[in-house]
Amino acid sequence: MNFEFVILDFIQEHMRSPVGDALMKFFSMLGEAGILWIVMAVILLICPKTRRIGGIVTAALILDVIVCNGMLKPLVARTRPYDINTAVQLIVKKPWDYSFPSGHTAAAFAATTALICTREKRLWIPALVVSVLIAFSRLYLYVHFPTDVLGGLIIGVLCGLAGNVLFLKIEKLWKKRRA
Repeated sequence: MNFEFVILDFIQEHMRSPVGDALMKFFSMLGEAGILWIVMAVILLICPKTRRIGGIVTAALILDVIVCNGMLKPLVARTRPYDINTAVQLIVKKPWDYSFPSGHTAAAFAATTALICTREKRLWIPALVVSVLIAFSRLYLYVHFPTDVLGGLIIGVLCGLAGNVLFLKIEKLWKKRRA
């Protein structure tokens, strides 16, 4: 765990600034409760032209919530870095749940991976940029360890891939029943 504090403390000592604080709080807020990704999925589901993409993103996000928040966070029950290093002054409200994996990161990468699976470059490229910034914000704000963010990224990618496969199977069954 020491190497993780080295990374977090390096960010605190060498990267913090008033502009950085505002930006990282903003990107972290975008990932709060997966709201950005949920809103995006709903908008995609509403438009007939993008409904299929919205279904894939929705499947990925549902899997992510089940795996990340429903199973792993309570199972691992990892303490957050600010609870161990109490000298750090948080600039955001303390999260109420456990640290591993980063739910913000997992949801961001589940949605982004689902978009990548659809090959919609105009959607997944900006989503990837926002996902990376959300993931970094969790380190910058000292609310997650680097391995929490890495774990969230891996879980998110896996849920994005699984959401794509799940949606395609459901779509195939649906078409078969309608025929």
